[in-house]
Amino acid sequence: MAEEKKKLESTFVNMVLVLTAISLTSALALGFTYTQTKPIADEVRARKLAEAIEAVVPEFDELGDSFKVEGFDRLELYHAKKGGEIVGTAVKSVSDKGFSGDVWVMVGFDAQGNVYNTEILEHRETPGLGTKMAMPSFKDQVKGKNPSQFKVAVVKDGGEVDAITAATISSRAFCDAVQVAYEAMKKGGTK
Repeated sequence: MAEEKKKLESTFVNMVLVLTAISLTSALALGFTYTQTKPIADEVRARKLAEAIEAVVPEFDELGDSFKVEGFDRLELYHAKKGGEIVGTAVKSVSDKGFSGDVWVMVGFDAQGNVYNTEILEHRETPGLGTKMAMPSFKDQVKGKNPSQFKVAVVKDGGEVDAITAATISSRAFCDAVQVAYEAMKKGGTK
């Protein structure tokens, strides 16, 4: 007769030891993967931010360091300069009024305070509906407009922006992020 393999007895202590070993192995693998991919993820994030800034402000040759404005703790502002003069300000803005959470928008203003351009940075809105806020047919409604003279809100709320059909909440979040960016930019001035 062949020798039978001895099976590990199913006791509480053995179960705890096996689960502990599995948990430690998983944690080590996860930690190793995180440390290996974090620099790459940070680089991609920084490149995406730089590309968004370039897309939303007039042509520049110098970009100032990010700064914050009191009362707008989650926002980051960047002055774009050409020949030492500020030609625009990029504002990394956020609205917590999205359908599925925060909506991050990079909003660029020219030196006169007009919206130069916008870029959607991050959101969790409904695919096919809320994601349409990144389409030029929607986001370009604020392009070239000065929020001091153009009410950046959806028509349903008394504003001048046509909401995305079936995605009014996402449209409101976009408008909120643009309006908050304008307020921060005006308060931030030429620091």
